[in-house]
Amino acid sequence: MYGLSLGVSRIGDSLPPPVYALLSGLNAATVGIIALAAVQLAEKAITDKVTRLLVAFSGIAGMLYTALWFFPVLMLFSGLVTVVWDFKWLHRFFRPLGRRRREEATEAEEEGVEESRVRAESLRDGTPFFARTSEDRGAVSLRRVAAAEGNDTTSTVVADETTDEFNETSSRTSARIVPQNVQLKLITWKVGICIITAFLASFATIMIIRGVLKSPPRGASLFGNLYLAGTIIFGGGPVVIPLLREYIVAEGWVSPRDFLLGLALIQSFPGPNFNFAVYLGSLATAGTSLPSAVGALIGFLGIFTPGIIIVIGVMGLWNVLRSRRWLLCFLRGVNAGAVGLVFTAVYKLWQIGFVDADHQSGSPLGRDPWWVSITAISFVAGRWFGLSAPFAILLGGSLGTAWYGVVKA
Repeated sequence: MYGLSLGVSRIGDSLPPPVYALLSGLNAATVGIIALAAVQLAEKAITDKVTRLLVAFSGIAGMLYTALWFFPVLMLFSGLVTVVWDFKWLHRFFRPLGRRRREEATEAEEEGVEESRVRAESLRDGTPFFARTSEDRGAVSLRRVAAAEGNDTTSTVVADETTDEFNETSSRTSARIVPQNVQLKLITWKVGICIITAFLASFATIMIIRGVLKSPPRGASLFGNLYLAGTIIFGGGPVVIPLLREYIVAEGWVSPRDFLLGLALIQSFPGPNFNFAVYLGSLATAGTSLPSAVGALIGFLGIFTPGIIIVIGVMGLWNVLRSRRWLLCFLRGVNAGAVGLVFTAVYKLWQIGFVDADHQSGSPLGRDPWWVSITAISFVAGRWFGLSAPFAILLGGSLGTAWYGVVKA
């Protein structure tokens, strides 16, 4: 990524038209790949109706409002929602309504079971269902009552088998990879608390300096912005893309065209999207007294340091916190909120994916059905045919070049 930034920094203000078509094709394919990642993450993050609502809500809210502080607040809110829901703190207000619905559902289910059983008996003895007498149907009802009271041996056997199967499944899923008698004591909980405290102090100091200084040096501002981005990102991957755009491009340090060019290419490279910060750090220090290599190093340290420190600190606390139900519930909600922001990233990149000489900052891909088709092709190829991201990106670039040859040449 640093080598790529050196090449991009030597590009003039305008590019040849075929290059713009190539870049737009790469961007369209990138949107399809990120949309696929959003769907796959959602399938893992959604565990119930609450997390499904949180994914949708955070995605929509992220599209409507893009302040720098809004994303972390949105994920914090999502975590609190799952805690409130899982602990049923508000359920007592809706309990009468829920009880009535459960009773209606139970009655409907019992009627359906009774009807199915009567139909089965009718098929066995050849008597049509509508010709069954009321005594026959009454006998079926008595069997249902007996089963409810525990006198139906068949139901009891089925229930016992179901219970045994559930217990066996639970024992398999609850098995620990690390045996219970083995304790990983690389870092104690006291050391973990000290590390987390020191990190919070450093974070507060950097944010205070960032807010107090009216015109800080470019290197300090770059490190502060990326340190903030590395701290609030939960979920990684595509979530980092809209944040980096707000923290780097919105500051005027990197042009939208160079941002999109680097974004399109990093999707075809191995490694995490956080490496994009190296590319942006190098370009952000262009024209300043700092060498580009120093800017790349600042970007690398700024984006990776918070996550590394937090992981090391949590290692000491996890043995204590892993049994806390509220923490697991909170993380479940935060994860759902972060996945919703991936859909936000898809929307934002869609809005700036097409680039040409007249739209250096990008314009929506929906301006031409060809770019929509490239996005759909990359999504479908990855989803149903297992095409890897690098080949999908290259396919998008080739289709963009083909569009220029057919339409513009």
